[in-house]
Amino acid sequence: MHIMEGFLPLYWAVIWWIIALPSLIFGIYQLKKILEADREALPLLGVTGGFIFILSSLKLPSVTGSCSHPTGTGLSAICFGPWITSVICAIVLLFQSLFLAHGGLSVLGANIVSMGIVGPLAGYIVYRALRDTRLNMYLVVFLACALADLFTYFTTSLELALAYPAEVGGIASSFVLFMGIFAVTQVPLAIVEGVVLALVFKYIVQLKPDILLRLKVFPEEKIRAARSEA
Repeated sequence: MHIMEGFLPLYWAVIWWIIALPSLIFGIYQLKKILEADREALPLLGVTGGFIFILSSLKLPSVTGSCSHPTGTGLSAICFGPWITSVICAIVLLFQSLFLAHGGLSVLGANIVSMGIVGPLAGYIVYRALRDTRLNMYLVVFLACALADLFTYFTTSLELALAYPAEVGGIASSFVLFMGIFAVTQVPLAIVEGVVLALVFKYIVQLKPDILLRLKVFPEEKIRAARSEA
């Protein structure tokens, strides 16, 4: 997912920065609002941000010659929403580009759009659609986290296809090619990520349910029932 420095043409790098900036500005506003209202949300914010940093730093070789990694953004999107998650991701991606050689500064906007905006937004939409249904709470978390991962790579494939359309078939053909490269390892990886983050969420439910209740992550009866079943 980390598009490397200089890989995108300059005009595409600028376009993705322009798309990313409004989300980051709104995310900073929301983050400030949450921290002013409840400082005790800060540890949970640190936990979700830590998982984004750790999971997205794990570069796994792909049989296609590319590489894949988890994103970890679904848990943050569930707890704090997609816009705050975009700010966390921007910070993570900046550190990774400076100190781990993952991605680059000129393409940071494109990487923020894919991993920090579209992925979390997709996971958040799934979570909100299923939050009040009878579906098991941990299954909802699994689906949101797995799809946040997959939509990150869906967006990255689109970014690459727009920058490098195929000679035959254009953008659509190039998009299918890039998606095919990523899908081999990313689909099973997204499933694993969904399972891991669902287990992390279960741990948070048992350890700090009061924070989840104040943030209204899930209805109180679901959280209480999950604790009593453990």
